[in-house]
Amino acid sequence: MRSPRPPRLWFEIMLVALVYWTYSLIRNAVPEQETQALKNADRIWSFQESLGLAFERSLNHAVDGVTWLVVSMNYYYGTLHYVVTLGVLVWLYRWQPGRYAAVRLALAITTCFALVGYYSFPLAPPRLMEGMDFVDTVRVHETWGSMSSGNLANVSNQYAAMPSMHVGWSVWAGITIAVLAKPLWVKLLGVLYPTLTLLVIMATANHFWMDAVGGVICLTFGFAVSYAWYGTIAYRLPQKVASA
Repeated sequence: MRSPRPPRLWFEIMLVALVYWTYSLIRNAVPEQETQALKNADRIWSFQESLGLAFERSLNHAVDGVTWLVVSMNYYYGTLHYVVTLGVLVWLYRWQPGRYAAVRLALAITTCFALVGYYSFPLAPPRLMEGMDFVDTVRVHETWGSMSSGNLANVSNQYAAMPSMHVGWSVWAGITIAVLAKPLWVKLLGVLYPTLTLLVIMATANHFWMDAVGGVICLTFGFAVSYAWYGTIAYRLPQKVASA
């Protein structure tokens, strides 16, 4: 079972759908502990201030002053999280079948491990903090597509900001692209994507930078499990494997 095998399309579609459905179900079933989530947000903000690194509000206000930029960031936040992740999975399945299962396993474990954070550390995003003057850019600019603001907020846990899976997934995609893609410009896109994602999640007041750290910790755990299962780094497995 630990040897790389050719992925089967029907199984992969079912598995990805099951993992994401389970993740969404459990994430949104975690009690929305508003009081504790707001207290934790205050603690995160105070800690970042003590480090001299509480810059999210300044970034949020600066970006909000440029309408085309903030609206673009809103759509980026609401769409690329899914589009790029699925795109990389499809690319792996088609062109890197020998590495697909190991890299996919890292993503799945990362996603499931994030649930521990949502349950044990409810956290309000900056835009929901009281008296902090953050701008909820999706609501203010009436941008479509975000599960974090507007009408869709009713079906999403608003206090599951730690860890940030926008960052966890984007770093996973970025590393995969940077390591496995051949053209230099594509590798550069792999580096740029998680960097832009970090900027976007802070500028739109959906996350603190510490949420991004949490996402990277989850991803590290995901790759550690993949390494333990396959006995090597996922990207060192053969690109292709013989058909079963």
